[in-house]
Amino acid sequence: MRTLLSILAVGILAGCANENGDPRTYDNNDLELAVGNSARMGCSCMFVMEMDEAYCRAWVKASPDVAKVSFDRVNKRVESSAFISWAATARFVDEKRGCILE
Repeated sequence: MRTLLSILAVGILAGCANENGDPRTYDNNDLELAVGNSARMGCSCMFVMEMDEAYCRAWVKASPDVAKVSFDRVNKRVESSAFISWAATARFVDEKRGCILE
């Protein structure tokens, strides 16, 4: 049982890191979190789950709806922004890794 919990803990910590292995921090900034979540979840919706754009827009919509999302099917990227200062981009890497935030 301990081995299973250790493996699970390592998996969770690995999932919290970005492509460089550094953990992503948000410094208690809800707008930064909102745009990052919208970009990554929108990317996963469109390029991993293969849903249509209308479905993915509805799926990532938060309340209040502060993040605007744009989908780039050609480059398999999703960009999200809120107001002027906050933006995030997620891109599809491959079938194994799915989408990552840049």
